[in-house]
Amino acid sequence: MSRIAVVYWSGTGHTEAMANKVAEGASSAGGDVTVLTASEFHASMMDDFDSIAFGCPSMGAEQLEESEFEPMFQECTSKLSGKKIALFGSYGWGDGEWMRNWEEDCKGYGASLTCNPVICNEDPDAEAENSCIELGKTLV
Repeated sequence: MSRIAVVYWSGTGHTEAMANKVAEGASSAGGDVTVLTASEFHASMMDDFDSIAFGCPSMGAEQLEESEFEPMFQECTSKLSGKKIALFGSYGWGDGEWMRNWEEDCKGYGASLTCNPVICNEDPDAEAENSCIELGKTLV
């Protein structure tokens, strides 16, 4: 059974809702899923999981959340090479630049992205929820 972590940061609850749908999809496909906030996850845990979904909303000038998520993620970058990951997050403005930059960074670190990232504007609608479920399934 695949061990999957869903690691996220959420300020408004939108990315948390997405994380729960990612976990639902991974679990429905037979994965052993653990959902953790950015403050609960550490780079030392990377080897405990077969794949990881990282979720973070766009903040400021289209960037990752700076106080909790980005420092945690930066600690994980040395362990991304060859790791199966997926990315998701919500935004309130912009055009998704933060996600495109994040995706390129992950590829540069050697991560194996299981699918295209899932983004949604504000609260996830039915289409975004379904995309998150499918994202979760790709991790198993």
